[in-house]
Amino acid sequence: METPLTGRNPLPDVGERLGAQLRFLIEVDKLKTVLRQSPLAAASRRENDAEHSWHLAMMVTVLAEYADEPIDVGHTITLVVVHDLVEIYAGDTPLYDDEGRETQERREREAAEKLFGLLPADQARELRALWDEFEGRKTAEARFAKAMDRLQPLLLNWMARGGTWHTPGVTADTVRARKSVIGDASAPLWTAASAIIAEGERRGWVAPGS
Repeated sequence: METPLTGRNPLPDVGERLGAQLRFLIEVDKLKTVLRQSPLAAASRRENDAEHSWHLAMMVTVLAEYADEPIDVGHTITLVVVHDLVEIYAGDTPLYDDEGRETQERREREAAEKLFGLLPADQARELRALWDEFEGRKTAEARFAKAMDRLQPLLLNWMARGGTWHTPGVTADTVRARKSVIGDASAPLWTAASAIIAEGERRGWVAPGS
């Protein structure tokens, strides 16, 4: 098992509960080191998971008005901030990595047990419930959070004139299929996303669909 960051430099005694919380907060600093495949719009490098999560939180704040159902914006922001924490241990699984997707659920569930288990029991249950809510997409907030998670890389790929759309075997139909969950939460945003994909296909930034 990977040693938590504070194993290298243990905190002084600040109390059991606060100590566990601070150790967790230090551990999630690792999210800044998890690279995603999406290229940044503002620089010639790939984004990391912490940057991705921040961007999703901003998108929820700005785009909440387009949700098909009323959502609690604060709760939705919490969902997008929590959902990728498991990638600290499970790693990022790119959307178009079909082989990696076969083991993604198992790897991420194991990571959730390990990471959230660093917290006091009540908060471990709370954050795990938030992560499960996002994954299950049973609430309006979770569906909108998932839609943001799919829309954000679409915008970055557009700015990169294709980006990960150039993955071998990926076509415009593949992109539409993997992004269709946007439509589960917002008809207007799915209309916009579909227009972006179609224009990318027209410009040759993604292989044509059937």
